[in-house]
Parts: sequence; structure tokens; C-alpha cells
Amino acid sequence: MKKIGFLSFGHWSNHPAYKTRTASDTLLQSIDLAVAAEEIGLDGAYFRVHHFAAQLASPFPLLSAIGAKTSKIEIGTGVIDMRYENPLYMVEDSGAADLISEGRLQLGISRGSPEQVIDGWRYFGYELAGGETDADMGRRKALEFLERLNGVGFAKPNPRPMFPNPPGLLRLEPHSGGLRDRIWWGAASNATAVWAAENGMNLQSSTLKYDENGKPFHVQQAEQIRLYKEAWKKAGHPREPRVSVSRSIFALISDQDHRYFGQEANHVDKIGHIEKDKRAIFGRSYAAEPDQLINQLAQDEAIQEADTLLLTIPNTLGVDYNVHVLASILEHVAPGLGWR
Repeated sequence: MKKIGFLSFGHWSNHPAYKTRTASDTLLQSIDLAVAAEEIGLDGAYFRVHHFAAQLASPFPLLSAIGAKTSKIEIGTGVIDMRYENPLYMVEDSGAADLISEGRLQLGISRGSPEQVIDGWRYFGYELAGGETDADMGRRKALEFLERLNGVGFAKPNPRPMFPNPPGLLRLEPHSGGLRDRIWWGAASNATAVWAAENGMNLQSSTLKYDENGKPFHVQQAEQIRLYKEAWKKAGHPREPRVSVSRSIFALISDQDHRYFGQEANHVDKIGHIEKDKRAIFGRSYAAEPDQLINQLAQDEAIQEADTLLLTIPNTLGVDYNVHVLASILEHVAPGLGWR
């Protein structure tokens, strides 16, 4: 069995072929898609977070709205760029969203990827500490976020407060017990996957990673996951970790499927650069008849290593078509692979 969710990049544009012409369209359709995904038996609704772009940003209002309108589906991000975040305010926001959803939040965080503007986090009021890189800052903020999620008091109370305080140092409220175990780190390298394990975070591995040995993408990603699991075991954490991978997978069932994605049937891994000095490998898309998909996906080593699969969706094509995409995988592909 494998948990299966969707991952939406939340695009919108005033394009004649798009169902999402505005930010409002994307936000409201994201809620509707999560509700529909729960109804067809999907396990998770996840959303990318990007700033200075016509895409979803501040995730907590959206996650809270979905939490209020659903009852079972996991709700998460993949990923929140910690360079842009105030960790303490994020503890309050995530605690509230998790309580609204009754403990279904699964937050993916990371140091972030290249953004739309140069050092965009500076416009949010943040600066690097002496000698650190922006990657260092992202990880520093992540560790502060994790520490404050534990709910241990750290702030000295006012001796003349407006309202009575409990004894001792105060913690941030609202506190949601258990959320600390549902934080995921988006790792693009083997080293950061190991770091995530050492710090007790679940692992999110996307459709790209740094090319560290020239092997096929799914093999490198599987090696990353194994290193993560070894580091987790070595760290001695008391619970079992979770691992997700993302894939673009389309079962070609209808004429519409063939029109949209038939040209992706022969896609292969690609090499590129997401940073000028970092060579990255981008995983292939899968698009084929269900029987072919089953055979192809059975050879994907990283999917076999993960307990959770996030299906990247074309959110601009609207709710109805994306429900069809997801239902096709659940009905025609997942059973043949033992995922259902």
C-alpha cells in the first residue's frame, strides 16, 4: 500500500486555454479539488509555495480552508521556502491550521529554490547573519521552527499581564501536539537528506535533485532515500519516518488525455542547472496506456523506496479534468502496482 496525493503548483494566467485566469480562480479551485480528491479516495492534497509569481504563496489560509471543508485527506506543502519565513509566526499559523484540520497537516519546508527576484527574502525584511549563505539562513530558520513547535515555554511573562498566565515561561499559541512529527524537508542533495534525518524530519524528494553521480534520476533518488533511512536509524528517533517522491504521471485513457499528454510518452531524464554552479537532473514524465504505465513505474526504484507518491497536476486545466487524471491513476494503475 502507498499513500497517493496530488501536488499543485497553483499557476494562473489570463490565457484563453486556462481554467485558472486569476488568483481567486486558483485558490477556490484548489479547495474544490481537495474536496473532490478526498471523495475519490486520494490520500493527500499538497501545494507548492512561490513568491513574486502568479502562483500560490502564503499557504496557511488555503490549508485552513481545505481543513475546514474536508475530514480525512492529508493537507500539506511541497515546499515552503524558509528564507521568507518568520519561524515564530509560522508556528502560530501552522498550529492554527493543524487544529482546524484536526491533525492532518503535513508541512514540507526547505531552504528554497531559485526565485523570481534576486534575494527576494530581503524584501520580506530578512538579512543574512554574519558569514552565512541564504541556504544557511533557510536551515537556521527551519531549526528554530522545529524547536518552537515542541511547545516548550521560552518567553518570560509580563508580571502585570492583561490576562492571567500559567506558571513558568510561555510558549507560542495555539500549540498543536504532534505537528512536530509531521514536518518534511525538501532535499535536493544526499547531504541535506541526511541532515533532515538527523533532525527528525520526514523526507520530500521532488522531480529533480543535484546530479551527484551521473546515474538515472530514479536511481540517484533511491540512493538518496536509502542514505536518509540509514541516517534516521543511526539517529535513534523513536518513530518511523515517512518519505515522499513526486512524479508527473498520466494514464492515457481518453482522446483528451492523448491530446494533452500523448507527446510526453517518450520523455527521458534531463540535465540542467537550477543554480549556476549546481548541475541538476530532472526526472522524466510518465504518460502511457495503463498497462504500459504499470510496467514502467514498477522499474522506478525511488517510487518503490517511498511510502508516499505525490502526483504533480496541471492545475490550469481545471478541477474536473484533474479529478479525471487522479481517478485514472487510482482506478487503472495503482491496483496493478499493489498501491491499492
